[in-house]
Amino acid sequence: MSLDPANSINEREQHILKVLVDQYIALGTPVGSRTLSRMPGIDISAASVRNVMGDLEEMGLLRSPHTSAGRVPTSKAFRLFVDTLLEVRPADADTIADLRATLDPSLDDQSLITLATNYLSGCTRMAGMVTVPQREDKALQQVEFLPLSERRVLAVLVIDGEEVQNRIVTVDRDYSRDELSALARQLNAEYLGRPLAEVRERLRRDLDETRADMDKTMRQLIELAGLVFDDTAAPQSEQARMVVSGETNLMTHEDLSDLGKLRELFDAFQQKREIYALLERCNSAEGVQIFIGRESGYEALGDVSLVTAPYEIDGELLGVLGVIGPKRMSYADVIPVVDVTSRLLGAALNRRS
Repeated sequence: MSLDPANSINEREQHILKVLVDQYIALGTPVGSRTLSRMPGIDISAASVRNVMGDLEEMGLLRSPHTSAGRVPTSKAFRLFVDTLLEVRPADADTIADLRATLDPSLDDQSLITLATNYLSGCTRMAGMVTVPQREDKALQQVEFLPLSERRVLAVLVIDGEEVQNRIVTVDRDYSRDELSALARQLNAEYLGRPLAEVRERLRRDLDETRADMDKTMRQLIELAGLVFDDTAAPQSEQARMVVSGETNLMTHEDLSDLGKLRELFDAFQQKREIYALLERCNSAEGVQIFIGRESGYEALGDVSLVTAPYEIDGELLGVLGVIGPKRMSYADVIPVVDVTSRLLGAALNRRS
């Protein structure tokens, strides 16, 4: 029967594990018992340290690479380290001042999101990501439709006069430009200036109440409008809802040097669907959340860690931001950066709302 390390590890084992993880994060090489025995606060011999390390390995907290006599922490060890052993310091004053100056509240939402993403990736030297706010109180300003090939329609939505969203939906027949222009005129006349939530709700109601005697063309147009305003139906929704920056930073980390795994990870960034779904799982959580390795549930993220935090306005959650990097990241430095970025992004969006 496997042991729960959080309950079974004693104080000495905790201290040795913490020192080992700190050393491994700093240097990236396996840590031996002789090295540990010389570290501050380790008051036992190398032989005794080796015995403790053996116990930690039996618990699944350490493993021994074939090429070295030293040990490296497992994902389980990183989880225990983050949950119970890590000492997190608040972000320093210079970082806060720099980020506050970067996130200028006079900028539009998209610019603030992009700047926050770039800051996260630049500050941590990892990949930064931010989901775009889905603010249902924003007003619809204009709708345009363009016919595409293979029974697809491009919808261009102008929201609050500053945000432009492009959505491609697949329909059950080809529509002419004139039909789509007529639909756009009707929607603009009926919903101009109304909140997106209201537009979506009224379209759903119209779809539910579609009458048998309604003109066939009108029914088809209502169904098309319903597809456009149903976020789950937009096949490229994840692409439009999340900004990612600094993916190539991951290539500089030795821990992620396996080309096959890097390719899987970059494919995940390109598709965005799995990463976006993972961030969406953080919507109901408060504060910083950390996924280590396979805790994410996605194979492509099995060798990395994801540190996230939600950002909000007046208690209303708008989105989630975070960084992806090697499991051997400096959590003590990354966590406060993610935390303060989420708070200041929310503050910047709040001051301009």
